[in-house]
Amino acid sequence: MTRHGSLGELARLFLRLGITAFGGPAAHIGMMRHEVVERRRWLTDAEFLDLLAATNLIPGPNSTEMAIHIGYTRSGLPGLLLAGSCFILPPCLIVGVIAWGYVHYGDTPQVGWLMYGVSPVIIAIVVQALWKLGVSAVKGPATALIGVLAVGLSLAGLNELALLALGGIVMVGTRLGRPGVLAGTMAMLGAGSTLFAQAGVVDVPVTLTRLTLFFLKVGSILFGSGYVLLAFLRADLTDRWGWLTDQQLIDAVTVGQVTPGPVFTTATFIGYLLGGWVGAALATIGIFAPGFLFVAVSQPLIPRLRASALTGALLDGVVVASLGLMAAVTWHLGRSAIVDAPTVGLAVVAAAILVTLRPNSAWLVLGGAVAGWILRGGT
Repeated sequence: MTRHGSLGELARLFLRLGITAFGGPAAHIGMMRHEVVERRRWLTDAEFLDLLAATNLIPGPNSTEMAIHIGYTRSGLPGLLLAGSCFILPPCLIVGVIAWGYVHYGDTPQVGWLMYGVSPVIIAIVVQALWKLGVSAVKGPATALIGVLAVGLSLAGLNELALLALGGIVMVGTRLGRPGVLAGTMAMLGAGSTLFAQAGVVDVPVTLTRLTLFFLKVGSILFGSGYVLLAFLRADLTDRWGWLTDQQLIDAVTVGQVTPGPVFTTATFIGYLLGGWVGAALATIGIFAPGFLFVAVSQPLIPRLRASALTGALLDGVVVASLGLMAAVTWHLGRSAIVDAPTVGLAVVAAAILVTLRPNSAWLVLGGAVAGWILRGGT
């Protein structure tokens, strides 16, 4: 599946995405699809969906691992390292500078106007990506049913891993002529689980080694959206060790959300708070490094999975379940982003431009930022 492409072009693309990719993993994946499927035609929709499914099967930040997968597919191991690093580096530098300002001046920047204008545009980008990916992923009534089921169960609060497993198992059962496997699978998977048992605060001093190992652990075991990260951070850094206050944790997650790139750059912010620039660098490396390893190990297996009827069915089920999760996340984001007449107008205009002119999505994000400044920048 690996092709040979220009490393320079790969670096330029993911550096730009790292600067302009606002809106969370679903939005980032929508922007990546626009760039590598529609504009550059490096991948087909089917290939892109297989990478998306593989990304959902391994721990770590989904959009970053998608960038790493694309880099590996395009240019092998050098592309894997380059695409992932270029996507991560700009937002981490931005977050590091904000953390420096936070420590020295004690506040987070007032950027509500930015997200007011950019968020509706991002929703339009994601919806377009969902529609086009869905056309490729839905191959019949069974996959359509799994996709709809995934949306409903995700909105009801079912765990992301349970949904992915459910999608794959139901698809395999359907291909084997045993659709009744659905009821048994649902009973087996059940509803969500508690990630951590609460424990009292213990006296554990902050060291760079502990900081690095903590974020290495998180990057190695965290599945689901970046928002699940909050549970991990609060359980250890606030409740168990008392390294951060609740307000500091909220501020760290806020910065991860309002800056471009993956929400996991929250680790950069926390690393700076606890260990300065060295702490920021080590926390960032710790949380992102496992993703590079997981992609390098898992991607060569994708063609073999496709070649088997059984595992191909499993992958089809995971693909549509992944899109169902993406649709549920988009619903939640849309309710927060489209809140009044101006934001409705921004979303509709962005969607119309995407359908008719098919511009580079970075220009739409920039246009949304300008509109947000005009509408809210002075308030």
